[in-house]
Amino acid sequence: MFISFEGPEGAGKSTLISRLKSELEANNYPVLTTREPGAGELGRSIRKLLLEDGEMPALSELFLFLADRANHVETIIRPALAEGKIVLCDRHADSTIVYQGYARGLDLNFLREANLQATQNLRPDLIILLDLDPEVGLGRQTNKDRLDKESLEFHQKVRNGFLSESLREPARWQKINAAQSPEEVFQDVWAALKSRLIP
Repeated sequence: MFISFEGPEGAGKSTLISRLKSELEANNYPVLTTREPGAGELGRSIRKLLLEDGEMPALSELFLFLADRANHVETIIRPALAEGKIVLCDRHADSTIVYQGYARGLDLNFLREANLQATQNLRPDLIILLDLDPEVGLGRQTNKDRLDKESLEFHQKVRNGFLSESLREPARWQKINAAQSPEEVFQDVWAALKSRLIP
């Protein structure tokens, strides 16, 4: 099973993924945790380019994300799935749709096709959307990268984009209120996950 975690900055994805990994392993499920951008040696180099300070054209940003994703899927995600592992991924293709599409203004249909090419049609079985007011999320951030430092208007577009995307395929998306305590968020996600692991 391939599960991605999406949402505005500061929504608590990393904390949640770590807790889910521990819980799944305690229940004897093999798990791989990973992230985009930044998985593997190539991914780490691309992440540095993407998130350090400095201006970057929207298309340059897009193609760096796609290069990272193509490598990530081919060298890390597909092999783990072939081994029967549950893959928990901090951001995936939907972040590109939202950040480069809804927030940067690139064509959504082009982005959808580009993602399918980069992933060779691999899509998450479940997308957990941690929904949070961007002002709250940004207030939680201590070390801000290039994307964190974008305007509040940009981050509002990101949130609205995620909410819009979640309505396109409700069977694949699970929206969670990330303003709750970490324990409440975990319990909500764990309930959603258990219903899929144990039909």
